Formats: sequence, C-alpha cells, structure tokens
Amino acid sequence: MGEAVSKDIVQFDALVVGGGIAGLEAALDLAEQGFSVAVVERDATIGGKMIRLSKVFPTLDCASCITTPKMAAVAHHENITTFTYCELQSLSKNGNGFVARVTRKPRFVDESRCIGCRQCEYACPVYVPNPEQGGFSARKAIYIPFSNAVPQVALMDVENCVLCGKCRELCPTQAVDYFQLPEDFDILAKTAILATGFEMTPLDNKHQYGEGKIPNVITALQMERLLAPHGPYNRVLRPSDGKEPDSIAYIQCAGSRDKSMGIPYCSRVCCMYAIKQAMLLSGALPLADVTVYYMDIRAFGKGYEQFFQNAMAMGVQFVKAKVATLSEGEGGAVGVRYESQEAEGGVSIAEHDLVVLSLGMVAGWDPEGRCAVSASSDGFIKTIRPKMAPTLTEVDGIFVAGAASGPKDIVDTIIEAGAAAMEASKYLKSR
Repeated sequence: MGEAVSKDIVQFDALVVGGGIAGLEAALDLAEQGFSVAVVERDATIGGKMIRLSKVFPTLDCASCITTPKMAAVAHHENITTFTYCELQSLSKNGNGFVARVTRKPRFVDESRCIGCRQCEYACPVYVPNPEQGGFSARKAIYIPFSNAVPQVALMDVENCVLCGKCRELCPTQAVDYFQLPEDFDILAKTAILATGFEMTPLDNKHQYGEGKIPNVITALQMERLLAPHGPYNRVLRPSDGKEPDSIAYIQCAGSRDKSMGIPYCSRVCCMYAIKQAMLLSGALPLADVTVYYMDIRAFGKGYEQFFQNAMAMGVQFVKAKVATLSEGEGGAVGVRYESQEAEGGVSIAEHDLVVLSLGMVAGWDPEGRCAVSASSDGFIKTIRPKMAPTLTEVDGIFVAGAASGPKDIVDTIIEAGAAAMEASKYLKSR
C-alpha cells in the first residue's frame, strides 16, 4: 500500500514495531494469512542493519540480494502499510487490543508528493559525511539514504541545511516543505510484535582502544561498507591516507564480555562476522596479512565451525590473546599491545595498518515508560519462556522477535520472526 500519510486514527489486525529483517519477515508472514499489518520504523527506510551489510555468513551470500526482495514485498503487499521515519512513543492496552501513539518525524519533504527523482539532492551544494557509508564518503543535506531504500523519499538534514532554496526551486512536484512539523497519530491493533533490533556498542566507550580517536581504528560495520561492492571506495582502503593496508587486525570482544563497559554477555555474532570479513579481505587483498586476536572462538551454528576452519586454511592468523591497549604508531600504523595465551614471552606489541574492533550488541529500544513489557538485566526485552516459547512476553498479545530479545544471528532472527508471526496469528484467531 506504500506510505501512509493520514493523520487520522488507523486500525490494523497487527502492529510490527521495527522494519529490519525480523519485522519484515513477521509482517509478511501475517499478511500472507490475510491479516492487515502496520510496520512502524524509526529509520527513513526499512531494511534495518542487514541491508547495510556486504555479505552474510556462513554462505557468503549477498546481503542486499536477500533483503531487497523482502523490502519490496512489504512495500507492495496489499495487506501491509509502512510508517517510516516514525517513532513509537507508547503502546498500551485498549479494550481487546492495543493503541500505539506514534510520532511521524519531519522529513521536510512531503511523502505524498516526492517521486524519488533526486533532483533536490543533485542541486544541493552542501556535502556532509555519510553515515550510511561509515562516514568515509559524503552525502548532501537533502538526500535519499541509499539507492535501494524503501521508500524512495528524500529527507532533509536540517542541522546542515543552509536554506539556499535550490532543492525547493528544482523539485518538479513542489515536495520540499521547510515548515513541516512532527505529527502524532494513533494506531489501533489487536496484537503487536516488537522487532526493535539492536545497536552496536559505542566506539568511544573504551579508552584503552582509543575512544574512536585513533585514525585507522574502525568498527566492523564500517568494514562492511569498505567490503561492499557499492562501498565508498569500491575497494578496501584505510581511511587516514587512502593506502591499501598490508596488515589488518581484528580485536574480538571489543564491546562484549566486558564488565568494565557494563556488558558482561557474549554478543554471539562477533566471532563469525570477523571470520567472514577476514575471508573477504583475503580475497580482496590477497597479499595482506589478516590477524584475529580472540579470547575463544564461538562458532555455534550449523556450518560455522567449518567456516572457521576454512578461514584458517585461507591463511587468516588467529592469535589467542586479549588485547590490552591500542596506540597510534608512525605512518598511520596502529600498535596492538597484547599477551598471548598460547606462547611464552609475556606482553607483545604488534603493528598493523588497519585495526577493526568487533563491537557487540546492545538493545535497540528501551520499553520503560513506553510499553508494559519489561527489559531483562542486559537491557533486551524480557521473555517469559525463553527455551520453549522465546517470542512470548509478559503481556498477553505482545510478542517479540529477533535481536529485540537478545543477541542473535540472521538465521535465528528469521526463524524467530516466523515464530512470533504464528503466535500472533494464533492470538488473533482465538479472539
């Protein structure tokens, strides 16, 4: 049905909060059973974190090739209405169903008029770092997030807009609106699925690793963009000087299993995405040395252990050690200070051209004050039967899917989204 722009109260059978791969899968499963579904996504496009990845493990399939058809299916399904760039303010019980108070954030572009021609973007004279490309390339102050964003509707970065008026002047449908304000509206639904996803631990949280100030220390999500075929450089270059790195290091558990950061749990996917990226780097830079500093490798899924063995066979070096500190070296190098757990000799220091921090997962949404469900001690949404029915929450009629309830990989996320959809379907049919 495309983008909904009505200010009136709208009613649906089911509400899905979050438009990542979990939310898309759950929405499609419910819609195929004939239920009307609303998808509320706080980002300007659906697709979540997965659409930003290069490839997925352990098959090394293209992430966009999997996610884009799901995005298109949701956007064009007659039983699904998407509300992008919208923030869920509250979700409360209302008789036999739920009422969600949602705020539509201003894009400063009329969604009903924008045709995605990007003339405004081409005309804009302002360039700012593009977070969609890890900050390595630029975008305009008015822009469409990326080429396969859904919907293809522009939005304005008011913090950097200089109000030159060129975008409004050249827009063929007069869609640019400098005076757009936030709008509140209500969604009435009989059931709800929380698929609010995750965020990565902040890069600047750990002073031992430079707090994000060492030029050639980047995050794993930034490396995903460097490895992507539509990335900022179309090849892997280190950001400080554009040099092809000869030596690349991965620091595992840089944002997990660390009580000093308040994150004592394992984020599950970090070992595998580091191994995936190391294998891709071995193909992109055949002469480069790739080293993974790890405490222990957690290859828990089907085919994951073989994936790990394949990486070692390709020449990726695995050093069992916890890295203590990172420091800026000469010529843009990064000094890695560590103590090997397998070799004698005490503390060692190695230099690498580029260092990637394998950051962990933290909860993407806090339900406190917004919803009757509660969060566990780790910040993720609490489930009442995590082993037998991991999608059930404390509130009858509200279900959870994907990384909203805890760290998990894409395979488990999709499976859990299907389970949440079936639980919601049973709940709807019982009433």
